[in-house]
Amino acid sequence: MSQETILQVKDLHVNFQTYAGEVQAIRNVNFELKKGETLAIVGESGSGKSVTTRTLIGLSAANAEISGEIDYKGTKLHELKEEEWVKIRGNEIAMIFQDPMTSLDPTMKIGKQIAEPMLLHEDISKQEALQRALELMKSVGIPNAEEHINDYPHQWSGGMRQRAVIAIALAANPEILIADEPTTALDVTIQAQILNLMKDIQKERKASIIFITHDLGVVAGMADRVAVMYAGKIVEYGTVDEVFYNPQHPYTWGLLNSMPTTDTEAGSLRSIPGTPPDLLNPPKGDAFAPRNEFALDIDREEEPPMFKVSESHYAATWLLDERAPRVKVPAAIAKRWQRWEELKGEKSND
Repeated sequence: MSQETILQVKDLHVNFQTYAGEVQAIRNVNFELKKGETLAIVGESGSGKSVTTRTLIGLSAANAEISGEIDYKGTKLHELKEEEWVKIRGNEIAMIFQDPMTSLDPTMKIGKQIAEPMLLHEDISKQEALQRALELMKSVGIPNAEEHINDYPHQWSGGMRQRAVIAIALAANPEILIADEPTTALDVTIQAQILNLMKDIQKERKASIIFITHDLGVVAGMADRVAVMYAGKIVEYGTVDEVFYNPQHPYTWGLLNSMPTTDTEAGSLRSIPGTPPDLLNPPKGDAFAPRNEFALDIDREEEPPMFKVSESHYAATWLLDERAPRVKVPAAIAKRWQRWEELKGEKSND
């Protein structure tokens, strides 16, 4: 039985009107989210990840112009007015922000902040809300929660504050949890704890997660499907195994080649040359072409369509056109492709 699709984004465009001109931050983005799955949106800073997710939760800046469709279980989110968003935001769709220190009110006790969404969305007493806040603190791994429910944010470490932010996001038991680089400011050990906590929460609550990150290493253990973003567009989209072991877009190759693994040879890590384009004036053709050593002449003239690799895998690169020449891919990518063939063999033998 196929999973229910609870969120569908079609032809999403987000432009910002600035003194310098119109910034085309999101350009024709399409994806869907199924119940109980994790979709990771990956890309460098400035690729459009956070703008996309803020649009999904109705937190776009005042100078944003939005077109396209965002359908959440039959509700057209793109048509909602601010007073209507109050019923959805934090209740149906909640967000874990990148920096817990700026997400928490420094003047309010943490227990009260966790209780606030329940008081807003449910008809319960303050005492009942605080009791449930205490249970949530325990469920997200805050030790000696009874002793710390009246603490202020500055009294907690970064990892504990992030757990508090997760507890706030979970307070109204949302269907969709958006995590915007929730481990960026944390050390590696605490990162692993937060990621394991989120996986446990998903299993327990059957929530759907949109996980925003620039770190493909995090994605491997978290995601079911991956959308790779570049210059405001999704350039590759597939299951986590397809994107990791059968990557087709040169930008995805670059991201994977810059990520160390257990069998990475010394000196073999490579950065992607150049910088992302200025979206005040997006380049003609494929936006990645100026940084792409495998770019074809057509890449500088015409934007590639989304080519179908499999039923669940798509990539926007002219290299997938049947007329394109064969290119010699980086050795590390060739190894991944070899592993992909092995994985397919293993699955067919099951």
